[in-house]
Amino acid sequence: MSGTTYNNKKISLILAAAGSSSRMGMGCKKEYLPLQEGTVLSTALKQFLRALTLHSVAVTVPADDDGAARAALFKDAEIRDLLCGADVQFVLGGSTRQQSVCNALRALSADAPDVVLIHDGARPFVTQKIIAEAAEAALLYGAAVPGVPPVDTQKTLDESGFIREHLHRAAMTAVQTPQAFRFAKLLDAHKKAADDGAEYTDDTEIWGKYVGKVKVTTGDVCNKKITYADDYKAPLKGEAKQEDDMNLTNIRTGLGYDIHRLVEGRKLILGGVEFDFEKGEDGHSDGDALLHAITDALLGASGMGDIGSYFPPEEAKWKDADSAELLRTVWRDVQNAGWSLINLDCVVKLEKPKFLPQRTKVIDSIAAILGVQSGLVFVKAKTGEKLDSVGSGNAIEAFCTCLLGRS
Repeated sequence: MSGTTYNNKKISLILAAAGSSSRMGMGCKKEYLPLQEGTVLSTALKQFLRALTLHSVAVTVPADDDGAARAALFKDAEIRDLLCGADVQFVLGGSTRQQSVCNALRALSADAPDVVLIHDGARPFVTQKIIAEAAEAALLYGAAVPGVPPVDTQKTLDESGFIREHLHRAAMTAVQTPQAFRFAKLLDAHKKAADDGAEYTDDTEIWGKYVGKVKVTTGDVCNKKITYADDYKAPLKGEAKQEDDMNLTNIRTGLGYDIHRLVEGRKLILGGVEFDFEKGEDGHSDGDALLHAITDALLGASGMGDIGSYFPPEEAKWKDADSAELLRTVWRDVQNAGWSLINLDCVVKLEKPKFLPQRTKVIDSIAAILGVQSGLVFVKAKTGEKLDSVGSGNAIEAFCTCLLGRS
């Protein structure tokens, strides 16, 4: 999905980061805390830069920011490369999120995009799939928001604290970000909302009042917002919560392997990332040997079969299939069976090209496909030492071990 342009429509991003982070109780803004190779803020932005070709980015900041947001955003050296020349501006926020977003919309209007996505700067675990689906739905329907079904039964209360109404979960969703909109209509709606004296909880409410319906796309429970200190401490460096580890009563390992011949006229794709090379994997699907090995490892650990039984190569519909989508399909089934990922460890065996310069990108891509923190995934590469089919540059091999847990 990296660099999707959607028929040359201009897409911009607003990262909302003007809040005080008072509920964190850590004495600093949550968006500026370290995470992975950068910060919470830069980790969120990187997912958008990999999913879309952005026209511009506006980051809302508090009045006393004094350059802290810029430092947090560009702490990760990869950000500048991924921006590909997209304009980044830092916009002074208001006393409410609504005012901050309105300020950012006005700032972007000088070179207005077709679509704008609005995302919480403290929501770093968003996936590229969530981003791409929201952007595409906004182009089709005008407005979109990712949502997840509520787990608990919901009720409304009266003024005395008694249940007033019993709500049906099937007709409800808990919305996340990014929220995506046709820019011109949202800006006009925000201007009207700024003058009507009401307070709105999010941008979909403003759109709903002044424009129309909002399409709900598929969210993910992993796409959580860092609000309290525990929300940050658990995923720091990709580490799982200790209490979660202690509650896992069923732990299984899985082993996956794949090999593909390298031929001219095919793309070389590893972990969902395309490599610049004159040869690519020869396969029924797109040939991503690494994702195939991961898929088999997950299926093996969960006891749910193998990639050949899930996606039979003799079926024409899997011809040139996107291996990332195949992995997502399998992973949803594995998760629905109650399994969670503890870690993946992978080895890619290839003679050329050099793997190390792309390793971080590959790791982040795999993590995004699975909707997990990058710290749960590791990939290393070996050469064939000029031996066998790999050493001669005629093949590529991939190995994966995984550890799954279930309560």
